[in-house]
Amino acid sequence: MSRTLDAPLQAAPVHRRDFLAGLGTLAAGTALAQAPAPAAAPAGPKVKLGLIGCGGRGVWIGKLFLADGGYEVTAVHDYFADRATAAGDALGVPAERRFTGLDGYKRVIDSKPDAVAIITPPYFHPGQARAAVDAGLHVYLAKPVAVDVPGCHSIAESGRLATQKKQCFLVDFQSRADAFYREAIKRVHEGAIGTLAFAESYYHCGRLGRKDPIDDSAECRLRNWVFDKALSGDIITEQNIHTLDVLSWIMNGVPLHAFGTCGRKVRVDVGDCNDFFTLHVLYPGQVGVTFSSRQFEGHGTKPDGIVVRAFGDLGVLETAYGGNVLIRGTNFYRGGSSPGIYKDGAAANIAEFRRCIAAGDVSNPTVEPSVRSNLLTILGREAAYTGELVYWEKLVKTDKRVEADLKGLKA
Repeated sequence: MSRTLDAPLQAAPVHRRDFLAGLGTLAAGTALAQAPAPAAAPAGPKVKLGLIGCGGRGVWIGKLFLADGGYEVTAVHDYFADRATAAGDALGVPAERRFTGLDGYKRVIDSKPDAVAIITPPYFHPGQARAAVDAGLHVYLAKPVAVDVPGCHSIAESGRLATQKKQCFLVDFQSRADAFYREAIKRVHEGAIGTLAFAESYYHCGRLGRKDPIDDSAECRLRNWVFDKALSGDIITEQNIHTLDVLSWIMNGVPLHAFGTCGRKVRVDVGDCNDFFTLHVLYPGQVGVTFSSRQFEGHGTKPDGIVVRAFGDLGVLETAYGGNVLIRGTNFYRGGSSPGIYKDGAAANIAEFRRCIAAGDVSNPTVEPSVRSNLLTILGREAAYTGELVYWEKLVKTDKRVEADLKGLKA
């Protein structure tokens, strides 16, 4: 059952990556609920892949591409030479195709792979994705897609352009590739929990691991980009998008407005990102959503993790990343848990990306819902930063850009 975006939902020190691994107007974005099962690795030629971004997750993703069996990593890029070297060694890329500096991604593109995987700080995503699409390459993009509204619009346009040029463009959200999430949210959209009353969303975890030494240099900020507001979009965009994307998927539309607060009170030894956010988001039909996040030690308190709960007159949807996904109430759905979702979801998306390339499937259904959830994080961020009520319709029309200080970094 579909509905318009402005209609109410009715019946009809631990590093973030280790934490996730341990846990085992835009389109409504429900197409992924019917996403096909991962295709078997083909017997034909492998997809030549350039890897842009060789931090911990970048190399990890690169290894998943190789494990898929349908890819060959032919070039890598990272600003830092030590990371490009380590990635090249790990992924079997010759020394002459290991590129560095801010503009090294252009040399990956110029090396003419079939596709690129962009796993860089999100500040760089819009420009790098557009350059790849312009060059005729397929794009596999990490989330979040951007740190500001113009960047989100740029990604949306790159996705449309990719479709026009018969290129694949996939944004990697693991939850949207999980069978339990897809089935449960599909049932909610079909009326399983009835008329929605309210919902809650949270992302509570310990602090992230910093990379020493800490100083005022641009290179230090880049190595610790998850703590830099401009490079990461702050924790609500860089990290909390995991739960806010699920919320956006469930709500199947856009909010009216949000207000909230944020602060930097516990983790003050690196960067300028906040360490907590709290929000109230209002959707059409007087459906209120509460959201909170923390990125510091909770001392064993519960609830914890990445959770969304939606309450309706017929039942309740519960989703926990790496935990149980189920519907309680009149239309009970047992669902299940996916403790390996962090790896399995990424592997499924990598297989789906390959399938789309092989089949010429350029419908690119992940782009618009990913842009929408990214905009939701920015709505909440601006509301918390300003302490004012921020309206969706006004926010999505802004041309305000986030500018990172890149002085001191080599091209």
